[in-house]
Amino acid sequence: MRAQFDIVALGEAMVEFNHAGPRGSRTYLQGFGGDTSNAVIAAARQGARCAYVTRLGDDEFGRMYRCLLRREHVDTSGVVIDASAPTGLYFVHHGPDGHVFTYRRSGSAASRMQPGDLPVALLERAAWLHVSGISQAISTSATRTVREAIRIARQAGTKVSYDPNLRLTLWPLERAREVIIATLPLCDLFLPSLDDVRQLAGIDEPTGIVDWCHRMGAPHVVLKLGSQGCLVSDGEELTAVAPLRVDAVDATGAGDCFDGTYLARLVAGDDPVSAARWAAVAAALATTGHGAVAPLPGLQSVWNALKAQS
Repeated sequence: MRAQFDIVALGEAMVEFNHAGPRGSRTYLQGFGGDTSNAVIAAARQGARCAYVTRLGDDEFGRMYRCLLRREHVDTSGVVIDASAPTGLYFVHHGPDGHVFTYRRSGSAASRMQPGDLPVALLERAAWLHVSGISQAISTSATRTVREAIRIARQAGTKVSYDPNLRLTLWPLERAREVIIATLPLCDLFLPSLDDVRQLAGIDEPTGIVDWCHRMGAPHVVLKLGSQGCLVSDGEELTAVAPLRVDAVDATGAGDCFDGTYLARLVAGDDPVSAARWAAVAAALATTGHGAVAPLPGLQSVWNALKAQS
């Protein structure tokens, strides 16, 4: 029987204020973000049937986010509204060393996620559940919620994809390493970025990092290398996927775009390497505009860029 949803993602949805003017200006673009939220919207724009599980404040920002998800054709039946906690916010500033994030998420509605919030039937009717290290790191109750979501998914035959998305402002490295390594054997697909696993594994060389991921229990690994493309591995064969060269202006959410697009292409029937080629192009296109959500490309845009590349 075909799953009701291709991808259900769980995590933290936030409102974004992205600094878009010259240094010192007060110009910000209001948008939206949150790693798994970005991923599920990216997947929906590629044609996947998606749903999102989170907790939002009963405030204007929360209402804006629900409207966004509905516009993007992402099911919101798994969104809990919390009347006593706010929707999280973050600010993005750009400098010579890349983008810098400032968060206002302490005590947010999403950080109050509980295992009892989980829409069990939604998780059971999905082909994939997508979670991240940020989903785990925002609070102790969120860590438990992700663990329970994975348990429900695995029991139902729903596959699990996992991006560690290491943020040491949220938890210390040793705690992050403990939780992430414990999660690796529970996922079907591991989607780390190079810098994240360098810190977790203490290994610099990309192929050594992929080997470490497999030793820790990840069956399938796609190591994202930013502007260098990615490596795809099933533990037996390792394939390098080249990047699409673009004039990047803002890399916010590019890795999340890769995650969601990769899952959408797997669901569409692509093999892992073909899916990675499509996702690498989508992630590159996502860096050509400001914000995490607004530049996420649609299906036709990625197809056109792939044709131009070939």
